[in-house]
Amino acid sequence: MRTVLVVDDKEMLREGVSATLERAGFAVRTAADGVAALEQVSRERPDAIVTDMRMPGMTGVELLERVRQIDDELPVVLMTAFGTIETAVRAMRMGAFDYLTKPFEGDELVIAVKRALEHRAVMRENALLRAARPTATPTAGRIGLGRLIGESDGMKRLRDSVAALADSQGTVLITGESGVGKEVVARAVHECSPRREGPFLAVNCAALSESLLESELFGHEKGAFTGADKLRKGRFELADGGTLLLDEISEIGPAIQAKLLRVLQERAFERVGSSLPMGVDVRVVGTSNRDLPASVAKGDFRQDLFFRLNVLPIHIPPLRERREDVPLLAEHFVREIARREGRPPLAIDAAARDALVAYHWPGNVRELQNICERAVVLSGPKNAAGGTGVIRRELIEGWLNSSLAPIAPSSVQPPAAAPVPAPMIAPLAPQVFVHAPQQFEPKAISEPRPLEELEREAILSALQRYQGHRVRTARALGIGVRTLGLKLKKWKGEGLVAETV
Repeated sequence: MRTVLVVDDKEMLREGVSATLERAGFAVRTAADGVAALEQVSRERPDAIVTDMRMPGMTGVELLERVRQIDDELPVVLMTAFGTIETAVRAMRMGAFDYLTKPFEGDELVIAVKRALEHRAVMRENALLRAARPTATPTAGRIGLGRLIGESDGMKRLRDSVAALADSQGTVLITGESGVGKEVVARAVHECSPRREGPFLAVNCAALSESLLESELFGHEKGAFTGADKLRKGRFELADGGTLLLDEISEIGPAIQAKLLRVLQERAFERVGSSLPMGVDVRVVGTSNRDLPASVAKGDFRQDLFFRLNVLPIHIPPLRERREDVPLLAEHFVREIARREGRPPLAIDAAARDALVAYHWPGNVRELQNICERAVVLSGPKNAAGGTGVIRRELIEGWLNSSLAPIAPSSVQPPAAAPVPAPMIAPLAPQVFVHAPQQFEPKAISEPRPLEELEREAILSALQRYQGHRVRTARALGIGVRTLGLKLKKWKGEGLVAETV
């Protein structure tokens, strides 16, 4: 139900306007003056304001100016018994949505408020579209528990956990290795909750510096710092009434940790450059692939923040512990990717399925999705074995981690100190993999190179392979498109890559 704040110093008119709007189906809040109205706006944020023009202490136009400093998209309808063209022009220039001259009919008021709310909805939708980062989730097209694909005991327990905590308003902390699908689970929590009609926004905490992350989360006032040429709403403000995912929350710095703790405790925050606390109704879901209790013990993460986050914990098991889910996931990925690429349906033959099940999946579900995409794209009209519409083992086995050699579960012994033979994946399932140490002659040892240099070479090589297509490159490398863009921007600024990349 939409909320309208009615502001008027005259009690009779205030009650009359409120009754008209309540009969039209709106939830109504009231304030007797501008100061009380501003307190309500900062604390609860109505969907629209209807205010008298002439009030003692603070006029309707002055209230409009102050409201614009809090929320520049909140529609305000002004009422006055002294309607003049000059007054109307001034009100509209200040950003009033509409202007009613007393006396007015109840229908006029309701129509003006409905139009204001429709305008607010469009503005909010546009802001959410600008804020939402594009993500290619592995379960696109599915919602709620349908996103969680698999019939293993681990996936059944995961679905039970999501169903049990979704209706709660408590903070959720999702843990698991990189690539297990923590954002997919977060979306499932949101879509199963009473907030499903509200926004779902995500912030990658690891991809932003502390100053950028602060502005991204809490927004900033105009002039708060160099380059802040206009007011900007943060993700907490935009996600009001919905869910905010803080991806890799373990990567945030101490200053942001303190501010985040306050939001979780008091349900209020302050924009950068402002001292005005603003109330917010947001459910926070945090994710981490780190051992947060260990980070707390080392002093890298605040203990009080950890306790605030770890109200409703969810742990996602790695893919190697639920290998029976691999065929279902692979079939889903192949089907969705083939549809997206406009290719005919493809099947996975038994030998390829056995190879996928036998693999240990260090990159978890994300790695499986990447291999499935590669198989669909490179299979062509006919695959390497000459079949049609079938992904065969010969196509995929070379992409599985060649530094791991399969051995039987009963004979897990370190391999002999000899050169590692070419990897073979026997069609036996399940298989257990151990790392096979490689033997190096002293003359083969080269000078170590910086990790960033190796990373840059890998990214540029992948970009060349995908002909500069950033989305496919990022997906193949298992990183976000935004992360890829930030790295390229940094290297261009340092003159390490060409401006045309």
